[in-house]
Amino acid sequence: MADRRTRGMTGSDPNRTSTSTSTNTARAVAIAEQLHHECSILLELYLNTRDKLWRLHSALLQCRSLMERAIAKEEAEFDDGIKTEYETQRKMVKDRLSFLIISTGELLKGVDGTVGVTPSLEGLELDGPTVLFELKIWVYRIFKEVDYWTKTTITTLQALPSVTSKEHARSRRVRSTRRMRR
Repeated sequence: MADRRTRGMTGSDPNRTSTSTSTNTARAVAIAEQLHHECSILLELYLNTRDKLWRLHSALLQCRSLMERAIAKEEAEFDDGIKTEYETQRKMVKDRLSFLIISTGELLKGVDGTVGVTPSLEGLELDGPTVLFELKIWVYRIFKEVDYWTKTTITTLQALPSVTSKEHARSRRVRSTRRMRR
């Protein structure tokens, strides 16, 4: 009995302390998870659909411009008149890149009604290197950029359908409302 009074008077029940700590920890974890969720939403709202599409469209335009310069430089340095598998594949990639640029431009028009400003190519290596090895490295880097921005486009566009369809539906409602007014 004396043992019970001593614990009760000091207020240090080990079970009560550990329960209190785990409750506080669980509460802190819940708050952190909620904050993380809210920050994710905030970031999505900050970088909205139009911004993402414009960034993709802009990067793809720059890639095409660099690729055209690389092809011209390669043809000037290496053209022997024989069409190789590499040249066929390179043309197919360039053509497909042009189609992707048109598609992202159409998506941008659908979201905003305009395509926006064409990006500046200022500061890019437009002339390319003059030494053969440097030329090969330069062309390789351009192809890697095209590859990177293609992957980024896939990832971004796959994440956008719900947002894009909502905005597209909203623009359809506006158009139908305009037709009804006429």
